[in-house]
Amino acid sequence: MSEHVVYFAHGKESGPWGIKITALAQVARELGLAVESPDYQGLSGPARVDKLLALLNDESRQPILVGSSMGGYVAAATANLREVAGLFLLAPALYIDRPDYPQSHFVPRTRQRVVIHGWRDEIVPVAAALRFASEVECDLHLLLSGHDLVDRLTDLEQLFRLFLARILGAQT
Repeated sequence: MSEHVVYFAHGKESGPWGIKITALAQVARELGLAVESPDYQGLSGPARVDKLLALLNDESRQPILVGSSMGGYVAAATANLREVAGLFLLAPALYIDRPDYPQSHFVPRTRQRVVIHGWRDEIVPVAAALRFASEVECDLHLLLSGHDLVDRLTDLEQLFRLFLARILGAQT
C-alpha cells in the first residue's frame, strides 16, 4: 500500500461521488492509492477548508489533494496551510469576490501542481486558471470544454494518471 492518499473536494452543487471524482478515484486505486471523498454539502468555502484540514491532521499518509470548482478553492486554500504531496485542480473557483471564497492569494505547499480548465467555462472564468498557473508556476491544461469537464473525462483520467505517476515516481 502506498504512503499517499488522495483526498477529493467536490464542487458547490455536487456531491462526494460525482462522475469526475468516481472516475479519478478509479485511476488512483489502479495505482494502489487509497482515496477519500468527504461530503462538504451545505458548508461554506471556509468551513470546507476547516473540515479538510481537520481530516488531514488525523492522516498519517501524505495527502494528494484534488478539487473541482469550489472544491478547487478548498484544495488550493488547504495546500496553503499544510504541506501536501500534490495539488490537482479542475476548473477551480479562485479569485472570486464573495464571502464563500475569501482567500485570494495562493502559495501551495507542494511542487506537484496541475490546473485543468475549460475554455468554454460558463461558471468560473478561464482567467482565474491562467492567473493561478502564472502566479504559482504550474502546469495548466486548457480543454475545449465547459465548467464540468465531463465531456473530456478520458483526458482528465490520462492527465491525472500522469500527475500521480510523477508523485509516485518521486518517492522511489
